[in-house]
Amino acid sequence: MCLLTNAPRFLRCRSAGRFMSSAEVKIYKMSLQTLPAILEEWKCVEEQYQDIQDTYKTYLQKLDEISKLQSTCSSSISTQRRRLKEMSQSVKRCSKGLTEQEAKSKEDMNGKIKSRQNLLLEMEAFLPRENGFAYKDEYETFKLYLTVILLIWSFVCSFFISYRFVDAILYFLLVWYYCTLTIRESILITNGSRPDGILYQGFRNQFLAYSLYQSFVQCLQYYYQSGCLYRLRALGERHNMDLTMEGFQSWMWRGLTFLLPFLFLGHFWQLFNSVSLFRVAWLPDCKEWQALVCGLCFLVLFTGNFFTTVAVVRHKVRSKNE
Repeated sequence: MCLLTNAPRFLRCRSAGRFMSSAEVKIYKMSLQTLPAILEEWKCVEEQYQDIQDTYKTYLQKLDEISKLQSTCSSSISTQRRRLKEMSQSVKRCSKGLTEQEAKSKEDMNGKIKSRQNLLLEMEAFLPRENGFAYKDEYETFKLYLTVILLIWSFVCSFFISYRFVDAILYFLLVWYYCTLTIRESILITNGSRPDGILYQGFRNQFLAYSLYQSFVQCLQYYYQSGCLYRLRALGERHNMDLTMEGFQSWMWRGLTFLLPFLFLGHFWQLFNSVSLFRVAWLPDCKEWQALVCGLCFLVLFTGNFFTTVAVVRHKVRSKNE
């Protein structure tokens, strides 16, 4: 600490620096009561700052040297591990027609390879591991920029521009945005950004089973729709680009009555997913807002699909009676 020249000797400027005692602090504060004393102290602070700058430059140089050594060491360890893996595979392939001496040499080689791999692991323990903070920050920035762009573009398309080409660009950006988010989130999950929890694992199997069932029902819907459309075209009652929402015929009941139970089961499965997510969202261990939002989405999905299916069935029943 740099002090006044007229202060006691033990309070004069000291480049080594140390924590002062309470008595020294009191004397130091009393000595800074006049402007000349403060100016003199500032000179000492400037000298100390120059020393700090020199020390900091030396620190940066050493840190750069250490970073280069760490990168070189990590690269060499990766190369060594790859060569050991290739050598281990080569040793495994040399398993036929070996003499007793060669078999013993093979066992010794396997032992040396395993020992070397363990030594490499010990070396890696003292090397810094790459973290995903930079990638995570870039990911959040990417979401912010694209969200603002999509918001502005959607506003422009809604109120100022009414061209299909511009709308197509917006749709392309949306698809590209969500596909890119999915890929980047997969990378973050792989790197440990979101470790799988018990709550996620509890709902994961239920959602995967629902996805499988939904794909199965969509296949049934495809066969029903294509069959109905084929028969209508064969009867000459519809064109090639028509759908089967209208022109219901009595023979369509055979396929529809078979399909309806699967459809309603899928709808109520959506309701079950919604209730399950609501239960997860209300658990004390659940800190994520996504569970509640996904539960609301499944509830809206169930409501729309269920009442749409009921409306379609009523419409077709009326068409049949007429």
